[in-house]
Amino acid sequence: MKTDVRRRSPTWDRMKFIALVLILLGILINAKVTAPFTTFGQALEDTWNETFGRVLIVALPLEILRQIHYLVSEKSGRYNRFWAQSFFGGMERQAHRRFKPWTRFRLGRYVRIIIFLLILGAVVDYFVADVNSPIEAVIQLPRILARNFQQFIFFLFYPLFLILQFGALFWFLSRGGVDTIMPEEIETRYTDVWGQDHVLDLVRENVGFLEKPDEIEAKGGYIPGGILLWGPPGTGKTLIAEATAGEVGLPFVFVDPGAFINMFMGVGILKVKGLFRKLRKLALRHGGVVVFFDEADALGSRGALAQGGGPPQPISPLSPGCNASSYLSPQSLFIIAEATRPASALDESESEEPLPGSRRNRIMMGGMGGGGMGTLQALLTEISGLKKPRGITNKARKMLGMKPKPPPKYRIFMMMATNLPSVLDPALLRPGRIDRIYKVGFPTREGRARTFEGYLAKVNHNISDEQVDELAAKTPYYSGAKIKDLVNEALILAQRDNRDAVEWEDIWRAKTLKEMGPAEGFEYVDREEFAVAIHEASHAVAAHLLKDHANIDVATIERRGDVGGFVSYIALEDRFVQWKTELEIDIKVSLASLAGERMFFKEDNSMGVAGDLRNATTISSRMVGVWGMGDNLASSAGLPRHALDHPDPTDEIVKTMSSQIEGRLRRLYEEVYEMLEEYKVTVFNVATRLQDKKTLSGHEVAEIIGIDAGSVTREKPVGFAAVSVDDHRSALGLAASEGVEGNGLPVTTSAPEAVVAEKTE
Repeated sequence: MKTDVRRRSPTWDRMKFIALVLILLGILINAKVTAPFTTFGQALEDTWNETFGRVLIVALPLEILRQIHYLVSEKSGRYNRFWAQSFFGGMERQAHRRFKPWTRFRLGRYVRIIIFLLILGAVVDYFVADVNSPIEAVIQLPRILARNFQQFIFFLFYPLFLILQFGALFWFLSRGGVDTIMPEEIETRYTDVWGQDHVLDLVRENVGFLEKPDEIEAKGGYIPGGILLWGPPGTGKTLIAEATAGEVGLPFVFVDPGAFINMFMGVGILKVKGLFRKLRKLALRHGGVVVFFDEADALGSRGALAQGGGPPQPISPLSPGCNASSYLSPQSLFIIAEATRPASALDESESEEPLPGSRRNRIMMGGMGGGGMGTLQALLTEISGLKKPRGITNKARKMLGMKPKPPPKYRIFMMMATNLPSVLDPALLRPGRIDRIYKVGFPTREGRARTFEGYLAKVNHNISDEQVDELAAKTPYYSGAKIKDLVNEALILAQRDNRDAVEWEDIWRAKTLKEMGPAEGFEYVDREEFAVAIHEASHAVAAHLLKDHANIDVATIERRGDVGGFVSYIALEDRFVQWKTELEIDIKVSLASLAGERMFFKEDNSMGVAGDLRNATTISSRMVGVWGMGDNLASSAGLPRHALDHPDPTDEIVKTMSSQIEGRLRRLYEEVYEMLEEYKVTVFNVATRLQDKKTLSGHEVAEIIGIDAGSVTREKPVGFAAVSVDDHRSALGLAASEGVEGNGLPVTTSAPEAVVAEKTE
């Protein structure tokens, strides 16, 4: 059969070795021919007497025989089968039966080493006069190298110099960005972390596995290899990592965010390899190591390499101020922020995946992925790649053909922190690399109180426990870093007044300074100052009378930037959604400035109400067109994208439902106007006090008004605020201790039959 013959070789492949041998022999013989003293025959004889010449002369007929063998194999299938299957194939089968693969590998390596040494010996024998054979040359090789060491070094100097230049440059560039803190240098413990108890409990579980690894490994499990801590800046992610290293008594390796960002390609890969080489040494020496990657989003994502684009750009919130929205509730603030974003920002961010558990904070993918080309891939490979046998001993064993020892268990506990978890590569977050993902969010009210207590304990102060609780209630969404900074700023203010102890006034002034910025000292003319005071007093009185679960934080007419004055308040409850009646209260507070100005200035008003009207219109349009709080049921947010100029449906709502929006705003304006007219003296008193002091605290505003916050709303509760669970029990005919089952039927035998029948239907 045609397939039994050997594949035909090209003519050049058949002739190239013969031509090479002939050329070398020609050069050697021609160098010895010096007619008439040395003939061709004598030169050939002299070449035969040399080892290298003898090798060439013997190799020539052998190569010719090899090519003849191939030629016959290409013509005769029987001849080719004999040599390929019977002879050489039989030898291979015998070797497979008699020797294991590892033994064959070692024998083959030894044979290759012997052949290499013989070739090297032949070359040395040719160039060195006092050596008579290749074997002698191999034996005498150390002596020959020592005798000609200077020439040998000079021969290798230039290539080694070039290699050392590049090696030293890359070694120098790969240094830095990694700091090692030994166990005795770490004093931070879990008791130093305040306000994140729920996260610490979860991290402690992982630390337990790290302290006693044999327990879970003996049961067939493995130690979780990594934790990702994500959350807003300043919430204590780095502090938790440092405290973890302090608790377990292991070295703590801190990786700088920019450690893997370099101008030369490949340096980041060297840094990754150098980092994990250090981690393996520390893990073997100390039984484990904790490595912490701060701002892990700098590592980027492999998918971002091809996408390009700029760095991640968070959506900036509105600046505080009267004409912004500081007097609104958090939900209304979110509505305004979404509605006032530029169309370009909306379009670019719509396709991005939101952060876990978040309705906003959409981002753009980073440019080159932060870590640079190949760095992230190298990091992924090192974290959970193939565990290769390492060390000089294993390399020597492999060179000798011996089986290397298996790699030890490197107990490397990896922790990462980031504000943007969606930027991280999914391969980095898979189990086996990052096994646990914990959110380190803003501390709760109790956590904030504990954090204030911790930082206040470090300074001399006269703040009572009740004031600490009030301060915790009035600092929602404060991180640990912001609380620390607030206490420090209060201490600076106290020192400025030549006082050693921090007072409540210092805390309040520091909070106002940090949140609102410093006042510019702008001096109003008398008429304008009174008008601004009326504007802000109207906001303050309306907010105090209508908002039941919120307290005014500060009211001011001091100019800060482009804002002439503002009123801000603190929500006393963490709420997820708002109801129609609560949103209408926000609209009333927005419209209070217009009502107050017209009330005091004979139906005249300033341009300063523009922002308030914008806020009221935006909220009202969403109520009518999106949330089903108007006469229609259709939602404008459900319109196809091509029907809208951009994803914000406000413009479309105003076009189609302007009459409803205007009617709602008119009704709410009249209601707040009527209320402020009833409390006109109170508005005037707050305004004149604002003129005197420029800035009032929430306590001072409440003291001037003289009644409890939310009194008007509580007197005439409607909707959500007017209905309680007991009202429903009473309507259903249930006792106070009775309830309903999951299927909706009352859990009682004494309920009226009509109620039971109605529920059954």
